[in-house]
Amino acid sequence: MAGAERGQVVDGRFELLRRLGRGGMGTVWRARDVALEREVALKEVRPPDGAEHVPPPEVLRERVLREARALARLNHPNVVRIYHIVDVAPHPWLVMELLPGKTLHTRARGGPVPPADAIRWGRDVLSALRAAHAAGIHHRDIKPANILLREDGSAVLTDFGIAALPGAANAPSGGGGIVGSPEYLAPERISGAPDHPAADLWSLGITLYILTEGHSPLRRESTLATLTAVLEDPIPPPVRSGPLTGALTALLQRDPAARPDAAALDALLAEAQRLAAGGPAAPPPVPVEPTPTEADLPWAPPPPPTPTPLPTPTPTATAPTRPARPAGAAGGRRARGPVVLAALLGALLLIGVPTSWVLLRDGGDEPERESAGPADPPTDDAPDEVKEEKPEPPPSPVESDTETEPEETEPEQEETQAPEPDPEEEEPEPDPDPEPDPEPDPGPEGFWVAQLFSEPVSTGEATRDHRLAAVRADVPEAQVLRSDDYASLNPGYWVIYAPGPFTDGRAAVARCAEAGLTTSNACVGRYLSQDPDDKALVCDPAGGGSGGCVRED
Repeated sequence: MAGAERGQVVDGRFELLRRLGRGGMGTVWRARDVALEREVALKEVRPPDGAEHVPPPEVLRERVLREARALARLNHPNVVRIYHIVDVAPHPWLVMELLPGKTLHTRARGGPVPPADAIRWGRDVLSALRAAHAAGIHHRDIKPANILLREDGSAVLTDFGIAALPGAANAPSGGGGIVGSPEYLAPERISGAPDHPAADLWSLGITLYILTEGHSPLRRESTLATLTAVLEDPIPPPVRSGPLTGALTALLQRDPAARPDAAALDALLAEAQRLAAGGPAAPPPVPVEPTPTEADLPWAPPPPPTPTPLPTPTPTATAPTRPARPAGAAGGRRARGPVVLAALLGALLLIGVPTSWVLLRDGGDEPERESAGPADPPTDDAPDEVKEEKPEPPPSPVESDTETEPEETEPEQEETQAPEPDPEEEEPEPDPDPEPDPEPDPGPEGFWVAQLFSEPVSTGEATRDHRLAAVRADVPEAQVLRSDDYASLNPGYWVIYAPGPFTDGRAAVARCAEAGLTTSNACVGRYLSQDPDDKALVCDPAGGGSGGCVRED
């Protein structure tokens, strides 16, 4: 059946005036509502003629109904308004608010945007997402092409066609699998985790990164390569985002439990907006303990021996000593990349959906006046990630080679010598079916751990145990706890961690460095307590520990 034409009247009421845009899954028209004498936007959801791997008509119809139901539940200035649905065969229509402005995709094609503009639009979209999440709706397709600008410059979120609704069967692809635009997908969604607001916030972070940096950090030459990059590749640090940099760094954490929630993100964006507007300097921060010197660190070596040695203070709560990793082991976690890739391929094949479809929409419903698809691929001048090699931490007092004065008897002499490490104990084999360790008691004051991974509780205990076994290949003493038991963590996750004990976040990330985990996507210091305010205590491995590394009493 041929598509609609100019002058056609739909449902005896809506006269098509001009086509505004055409995307992979539909056409948007400027139309006139002859009954109410106003202009509206009409969206016909239909694939282009000759398209391959087209979902059946009932799937497309379900997508229209899904979008209509989602929009009908929301009444928010930053969400496009829906007026009516025309449920006709073979392709229904949505009658929506007419937004004549450009999309952010078009805006991004002109080059990096000023951080102040991106921050303002980001807060608009975040406000829309907070309303949607409060109604139990997860958008699942946040990207520049789905954000339009009103004439007053405010941003409006559109296209809820693949949104997850409460109490609905959320599989608009008709065959399961991954839905969304590959480079904007949150890592946990590729891994099959249930829908969660944190996934939409990751997509918003990628959108803002593209707007201010002028390139996509994760887009690759193929869909499969892009998905692998989302799961594994480091994200180049922002260099053009100015006051937005802190919010981007907080958002783009592969561990969803480490990302700020909507309220915390809004506070970060509000502060960035104030700085971008040239506001006064921020209020004095909460005093932070000065960076300790080597002698202050719990893992520092004792002073060199002298003929008359002076007593030295005994460090308290020292981090557990671990054998040094052999050369080349720092990339142990990345070495599992081929395994992740094979699993990804297997998942796509098992669900029986061709890898060229699976609703991995590179372009979305982008208007014809703007070329369909996300922002331009990375250019040669895109900044490369600067990887800082962290030196091996000095040996702890237990491992020190400092000579001591031997006693007369041989047993006394043996006690003063460090035992020879057993080679077989340096890299113990992970338990293929580990039993989760008893969860620790945070006590009245809480304690620091090195967080290595988190897995949504809804994925099940078998997935948790498999993940724990994999992490123990790098960190043998790793344990698991449930985040719901600690107010300082976001609820709903199994958290895999190294228990320490650690005196502060810097000691925790020092343990991360020993395991070759030197990025915030692989390991962070976290403070476990029953105080919700302690959610801010996340110590980034950068520079040996930055951010919330010390708890102030």
